[in-house]
Amino acid sequence: MYHHSASVVRQTAGSSAGVLDPTAAPASDAVFFQRCTWCATAMYHRLLCPVCQGSDLRTERSEGTGTVRHSTTVHRNTPAARNVSLVEMAEGFVVRGRVMGPPIGIHSGDRVRLSTAKDPVRGEPVFQLVDEPYRAWT
Repeated sequence: MYHHSASVVRQTAGSSAGVLDPTAAPASDAVFFQRCTWCATAMYHRLLCPVCQGSDLRTERSEGTGTVRHSTTVHRNTPAARNVSLVEMAEGFVVRGRVMGPPIGIHSGDRVRLSTAKDPVRGEPVFQLVDEPYRAWT
């Protein structure tokens, strides 16, 4: 049985091996993603490219801007309602996260930017709305 040591994982974190090492990332609020060196597909936390199945992935830093593709309100396991959103980032990958604000005011197509890289409870990225939501009835 083969067991790799932790030093091997740290060694490949900065290279094009595609392994994301959270200890190698700076403490700043940023989202890191992989890009396939063969077909240039952007993806979030993958081991193989979903398009060409290539394993030669390089780690890049996202600008932090994106568009909400889907948002839903969750009432389970929380004292208050919270939203869970799928955000398509400007680089072309999709990430699951939370958008700050009232869950009823977050819709598909809203533009967002990264607020913090990790929610302290869920470990997911947290976004905030770039534009004030359109209020048709006020």
